[in-house]
Amino acid sequence: MSGPCIVVAGGGAAGFFAAITCAEGLRSRSAGSRVILLEKGPQFLAKVRISGGGRCNVTHACFEARELASHYPRGGGALLGAFRAFQPADTVAWFEARGIRLKTEADGRMFPVTDSSATIIDCLLGAAERAGVECVANRGLDRVVRRGNNGFELTLINGETLPCDRLLLATGGCRAASAGQLAVSLGHTLEPPVPSLFTFHIHTPWLSDLAGVSVPSAEVSAPGFGLRERGALLVTHWGLSGPAILRLSAWGARAFHGVNYQFPLRINWAPRLSAERLAAELASRRKSQPAKLICNSPLPALPARLWERLVLAAGIARDTRWAGLSRAAQHRLVQQLGRTGLPVTGKSLNQDEFVTCGGVRLGEVNFKTMESRLCPGLYFAGELLDIDGLTGGFNFQGAWTTGWTAGRSMAS
Repeated sequence: MSGPCIVVAGGGAAGFFAAITCAEGLRSRSAGSRVILLEKGPQFLAKVRISGGGRCNVTHACFEARELASHYPRGGGALLGAFRAFQPADTVAWFEARGIRLKTEADGRMFPVTDSSATIIDCLLGAAERAGVECVANRGLDRVVRRGNNGFELTLINGETLPCDRLLLATGGCRAASAGQLAVSLGHTLEPPVPSLFTFHIHTPWLSDLAGVSVPSAEVSAPGFGLRERGALLVTHWGLSGPAILRLSAWGARAFHGVNYQFPLRINWAPRLSAERLAAELASRRKSQPAKLICNSPLPALPARLWERLVLAAGIARDTRWAGLSRAAQHRLVQQLGRTGLPVTGKSLNQDEFVTCGGVRLGEVNFKTMESRLCPGLYFAGELLDIDGLTGGFNFQGAWTTGWTAGRSMAS
């Protein structure tokens, strides 16, 4: 008697992890079973290949489920139980059991020690082959029809038909609503897709002249939305980028979309110092180095070019010395350092991430199994769901966790 035929649609991180987990689980349970992984493009694991600048940010060193869930602007609550079953420590152990060691960088991001995404790709391809997964490229799904209570009839993009008993959709983020139409055709609802993890366009001349300048720690906020993030900041030709901006964009993805990405941004360039301590520091310099030019005396951790522009933006002349700093000018400089206001006029997608929020509504999926609550035998994993994490390995961890959960459930 032959075992079930299980089809995984989507040859990315979530699809591969699900297919491998399922095939490994079936080997000891069901003789004659098949696990078929379909990828619509010519290349498997394309996003894994380019992630982290080609190094592959596999996961994040965050090993407590509730804290881990807090890094997901959408889906954290739904994932909490799944993280208690499979979290970054399990990801590390899974790869180490297959000969791949990961390392942790200072900011918590975890990469293979080889610093090459090819290491992760080769591991996944090898694990799939050993588990007996049938990997088929250039074979996306065109249509899915439910066969009563007995599986599905699939029509592929080349016209072939394929019956299966269980189906996992792991086709990636819904950058366009059409990407989720297979789920919709089976009764599911899509939360509207909008970009997440994007950089800000800011056309302020003094800032544009600083392209390439980075600040190790700044606080960015969108006052009208009650959002605030702290982290490294990078000035670009078009505006601002860096971890702090990407995190703010993720939490504000829907709100910023609602105002067409036009809103006021506020920056605190010295977040470790209160306004009072900043004022005291400036007053101290007026006494300790009265003959020095203010423009040539940056605060620690602030790049000299940025400091000069902030001083000028505060209305302080370039040739002003500390001895000539008036109380009014000092107050303006404190405000400029702690509350620089800049108008955001648009956004650019962060090309290393390609993350969207939106996708299959979470309440329609059982996160203990990743099975549809509306269509028995249908499963979901990865970014097709309305789940997205912050930059730093969290989106891959969401893929590993939901893929593992779905794969184990389909095998049982």
